[in-house]
Amino acid sequence: MADRVLVTGGAGGIGSAIVERLTKDGYEPVVMDLHGDGINADLSDVAGIRRALEIALKGGPIERVVNNVGDTNAAMLEDVDEAGLNALWAINVKSAVFVTQALLPSMKARGMGRIVNISSVAALGKVEKTAYSATKAALLGLTRTWALELGQYGITANAIAPGAIRTPMFEAANPIDNPTVQAALASLPIQRMGEPGDIANTVSYLLDERTSYVTGQTHMVCGGYSIGKAPM
Repeated sequence: MADRVLVTGGAGGIGSAIVERLTKDGYEPVVMDLHGDGINADLSDVAGIRRALEIALKGGPIERVVNNVGDTNAAMLEDVDEAGLNALWAINVKSAVFVTQALLPSMKARGMGRIVNISSVAALGKVEKTAYSATKAALLGLTRTWALELGQYGITANAIAPGAIRTPMFEAANPIDNPTVQAALASLPIQRMGEPGDIANTVSYLLDERTSYVTGQTHMVCGGYSIGKAPM
């Protein structure tokens, strides 16, 4: 029987590329998303998460999870409101906590688990992204904490921080014809926009049972964005 991998937000964008790659790798992806194929659930709602997990676990144990689901909004600090901040906190952070929590018994029983949290280079700071940057930075803290808590059980926790990846969500928030976006892409050491497959490849590596000595790390898959304008 193929090992099962839970992918939240797996119905589109980066998530669908992850699902495609995991299928090729011989896993059985279990998709949770608000829409699309798989288990439909509002992952910003803890009760909805628990109902969806109950369905997922009826199909057998799950010892690997990709916490990919997320949303974004834009506002300068003076315009951030409580509703917008709470909405991103629920979908970007709380979902990862409670989804992963539910899978721990299976991971501990097997003595092996893989947790991959999809963060963002916005965790380093980005204009108009107070709420988004805060939640994506929170995922990095969770990753390091879980690595410390769970390593004794053979469970690893790592994060991926994508840069500019060609998805509908990214392009809606960062129009490609915007001069600022154009300039940012031109400044990348690897002078192209990333593709969802670039993230899926990294997920594949981190989920492998043989990748047991890598934990608590953030993998910047960003074409060099995270090193800024350092001399080349």
